[in-house]
Amino acid sequence: MCGIAGVVGFENPTLALERVQHMTHALARRGPDSEGIECWPGVVLGHRRLAIFDLSDAGRQPMMSPDRSLGLVFNGAIYNFRALRTELAADGAQFRSRTDTEVLLHGYRRWGIKGLVARLRGMFAFGLWDNTNRTLYLVRDRLGIKPLVYAARNGSVAFASTVRALRAGGWSGDLDEAALAEYLEFGFVTDRRAIYQGLVKVPAASIVRWQDGVLQTEEYWTPPTAPAGRTPTFEEAVAETERLFLAAVQRRLDADVPVGALLSGGLDSGLVCWAVTKLGADLTAFTVGTPGDPEDETTDACATAAELGIRHRLVGLPAADRPGVEELASAYAEPFACGSALGMLRVCKEVATSAKVLLTGDGGDDLFLGYPRHRHLWLAQILARMTPHVASGWWRSARRGFEPGPFRRAVHFLDYAAGGLGAFIDAHDGLPTYHRQGLLGERLAGVTVEQRRMPWSGDSARRVLADYLEYDRRTQFVAEYLTKVDGAAMHYGLEARSPFLDQDLWEFACTLPPAIRLRRGGLKAVLRELARRRIGDRIARGRKRGFSIPVERWLAGRWLPHMEATLRSSRLVGDGWIRSEGLRAEITASARRGWARHQLWYLYVLESWMRAEQTHQPASRASRIHQPIH
Repeated sequence: MCGIAGVVGFENPTLALERVQHMTHALARRGPDSEGIECWPGVVLGHRRLAIFDLSDAGRQPMMSPDRSLGLVFNGAIYNFRALRTELAADGAQFRSRTDTEVLLHGYRRWGIKGLVARLRGMFAFGLWDNTNRTLYLVRDRLGIKPLVYAARNGSVAFASTVRALRAGGWSGDLDEAALAEYLEFGFVTDRRAIYQGLVKVPAASIVRWQDGVLQTEEYWTPPTAPAGRTPTFEEAVAETERLFLAAVQRRLDADVPVGALLSGGLDSGLVCWAVTKLGADLTAFTVGTPGDPEDETTDACATAAELGIRHRLVGLPAADRPGVEELASAYAEPFACGSALGMLRVCKEVATSAKVLLTGDGGDDLFLGYPRHRHLWLAQILARMTPHVASGWWRSARRGFEPGPFRRAVHFLDYAAGGLGAFIDAHDGLPTYHRQGLLGERLAGVTVEQRRMPWSGDSARRVLADYLEYDRRTQFVAEYLTKVDGAAMHYGLEARSPFLDQDLWEFACTLPPAIRLRRGGLKAVLRELARRRIGDRIARGRKRGFSIPVERWLAGRWLPHMEATLRSSRLVGDGWIRSEGLRAEITASARRGWARHQLWYLYVLESWMRAEQTHQPASRASRIHQPIH
């Protein structure tokens, strides 16, 4: 894990160097071990290092080929780098370090960019400069685990690990209203946008190529789908999942630094810890708890740790604590209102005192269908396929002007069976609530998000689960779930690794039909059966658990004074984004009810983020890059 930055094609070398220095400074927490900068004519690469493999100076970055024709800045971990290194060495490559980074340099020279990326197994974001061909490649891993952002202006390009780093280098414009609307809708900004104008996120599984001022983007991977022929039986699926999962955990235990693991009271992290013990590794598991709260999961986590015989440490997050939104705003470069990120930050801070690599259970629900919405959409899809096409149109006509009321779930279920993904997105409780509560100011009065323009479709209803999984992979999965872990871990100089994000496991599970992954209507049926066999019935039958922080209740209780103090002189109100009357009414209603709508939590986090941005000002106007944003 590291922080990367660079400027290519900029004519003023002194100014380019200064801009990259600003960016690497902004990335210091992502790479606390060392800093490096290298220059070529018109090119500057910068790096902040978190040393995981080969802790010596041989692993410093930017890493270059001996003749300086290639330069590389890399963030991530290549889990199969030792096998690739052996293959390259047999072909004559001479290595000067024991890092995965150097494998990328030799691999590019041997196989080219596409051949290299096709062979990589891991999480990665890197910038590779080919000085001979005057070409820059920006590459992001298949699922988008590691972030990468760029800005293009007048033929030049700047890139960095975070939006905040690019802003520190003077590359961003004003707040993007469409991105702000996305944040209010979802609680995060999707990968289709950035919170500041002029910035673009490299999509997951993509290569961005810059040459002679021209940018081209190519997607190099998409998840496979179930083949038309024979599919595995449930027994075969469980056995193959176990084999691939153990191999995935084994790969992620490889490090030259201490390794820890997260342990919630639930299934996925429990399986990770089981695999660790099965493989004979020795590490400590960490659990974040909320003592005295009904959502506290420490009892289940302690039981799992005892059953596995693994060392275990509890990290408390008591309700009496201050909200921690200042840390949330500091750790995430864009406004980010995922409540469980508070717990993730707390546990990462604790883990960082004794380890530098952290195994997590992220991705198990997404891959093996562990959320109730997966089952609802599958059943809606089955219903849609059983009914004639005219039924879809009839329901949509009858549905107009009809409020779900007490039958909300049943009505939405029929919506999905009639309208597919468009109906599912419409059911989301987002911007319409801000409008109804009179919260939006004049700058957002008529705003919506692109996603809500998706039409209802009977055809989509017949494949709604598949449509949703593809949509989710490009939105909430990458922009909330993966961002949560990366932001919290990197804030404390940790490398987070999840076996469920392993490419081989992912590609296998994607080919399993819903009837296997949701066998007999059971969520995450394959993983539950694996847990039943290897750990026990208690964890296999347990309800879904995660690092849950009850922010809606705490915001209307112990956190209320802090929230009121923050929003009393609101920048959101002053800048015309939010109406003061609506905000005051919502705070009052929350205190009366004893719980707050998540929209109020989003606004509180956004206000705190905007204030934090004042401490991360871009470079002074005297040295800003004065060029229009295209």
